[in-house]
Amino acid sequence: MARIAVIGAGTGAMAAAARLAVAGHRVTVWERGETYGGSLRRFERAGFGFDTGPGLLHLPAVQRDLFVKTGKEPLEDVVDLVQVDPASRHVFPDGTDVALPNASRAGVTEALDRALGAGGGERWSELLGRAREAWDRTRRPLLEEPLWSDWQVLGREPYPAVGRKGLLKRRPARTLAEVAALELKDSRLVALLESHALAYGFDPREAPASATVLPYMEQTFGTWYVGGGMRALATALYERCLARKVEFTFGAEVRRLVRKDGRAAGLELADGSVEDADVVVAGVDPWTLARLTGDSPGAAGQVRGTGDVLPPTAPPSGRFSVLLALRGGRPADAAHRTVVHAADREAELTAVFGGGGLPQSPTVTVLRPDDPAQRPDDGHEAVTLTVTVPAHATGGAGGVDWTADGVAEGFADRVVAAAGAAVPELRDRMLWRELRTPADTAAETGAAGGAVPGPALAGLDGRALVPANGTRIPGLYTAGGWSHPGGGLAHAGMSGALVAGLVVHGDDWHGSQ
Repeated sequence: MARIAVIGAGTGAMAAAARLAVAGHRVTVWERGETYGGSLRRFERAGFGFDTGPGLLHLPAVQRDLFVKTGKEPLEDVVDLVQVDPASRHVFPDGTDVALPNASRAGVTEALDRALGAGGGERWSELLGRAREAWDRTRRPLLEEPLWSDWQVLGREPYPAVGRKGLLKRRPARTLAEVAALELKDSRLVALLESHALAYGFDPREAPASATVLPYMEQTFGTWYVGGGMRALATALYERCLARKVEFTFGAEVRRLVRKDGRAAGLELADGSVEDADVVVAGVDPWTLARLTGDSPGAAGQVRGTGDVLPPTAPPSGRFSVLLALRGGRPADAAHRTVVHAADREAELTAVFGGGGLPQSPTVTVLRPDDPAQRPDDGHEAVTLTVTVPAHATGGAGGVDWTADGVAEGFADRVVAAAGAAVPELRDRMLWRELRTPADTAAETGAAGGAVPGPALAGLDGRALVPANGTRIPGLYTAGGWSHPGGGLAHAGMSGALVAGLVVHGDDWHGSQ
């Protein structure tokens, strides 16, 4: 039985902790904050409740596997898992309004044809057919196996090239924006495709063409909500860890990784105490990991003996949320999720990813869960508005100073104005609002700049890959959204499974299948 120290109580780290405890190890989690769950937080006020992190769940099979493998108990027995239908509603600048059914490719095709005109749905369906090829080629190496030692092969684009009339050769697309321009034509379909990348913090102009797997994944495996709020999923995972005798210490900031004979041997805490361990699992971002190990960012997370898979030089984008308490009940026909697309998407992308500051016209995701646990009574409604924005500026690394006077409030006014296209009479119904910025995320989770990591993607010479779970320091592993296979609840959960496999079976383990 090994002594395993886990740094951080995010969902990926807790997934690793639960699996390692079931394997017979003694596991202790050290969390700098006062609670578990990482970005899966909840804000409550006057009977209203809001998710302040991810609001929906994709690929629930990952969570189902976790709960079965750590307790032979179906996920549905520990949380109220609800399939959202329609999966999403989209409101475009020209007034086009379309609701897309959940996990129904034929239904999505029909809905797009009705809203956009004949042929629009078929073009979208054909694109998702090619996205399936990319998914099939990358699912195992990017979700089910540790990052390959020859990870450079994942830099090849798995998304198939598309033949064009009048050309003898097929023209490959390297970026998601090129896929959209070559295959979709209709600006609304382009916005639909690129909004999936934007929601994960990717610039469509820089994301690999394989980012088409993001809408494919959603429309194939469905969109889900956890009754009582997504925080309930974090609570269920925390309770599963406790049931497997995982120990938690909150308010315990780790200052330094302790090494002995070149390998991880424990942790030094901020109070100066040292906790011995045989294995350390770090569920932290690469900048924090660099501070703990005394290395440059990425050095500790490089693939052992093969080369570098480095994190970004500065924190990428973050999440800005406006939590709205509204008078008046939620209409029965209201969509759980509505995406209000920006009037000028190019200007938005330049602002968020090009150092242009905050967009004048943002793409806003409006979440309106039909959940009694989120409102004081049926005469009120809790609505969350979410926007992808620059990370909080830290140490001259770029981003926006979200703590500066008027910045957050001024931007919130723009977000609420845009969301009015999805929620009629929004301003008139408002009782109060609360704002959550990347600076808040940084304070709560410790993530540099409050950045939110996206999932790993193949293509573009490996630019969208993330550091491996194994490190150059023997006995040190990384779990969570900042390590393979990247961010998002499903991907973070898979990182926990991969770390547990590496610890239990050794660094030569190649996956469960």
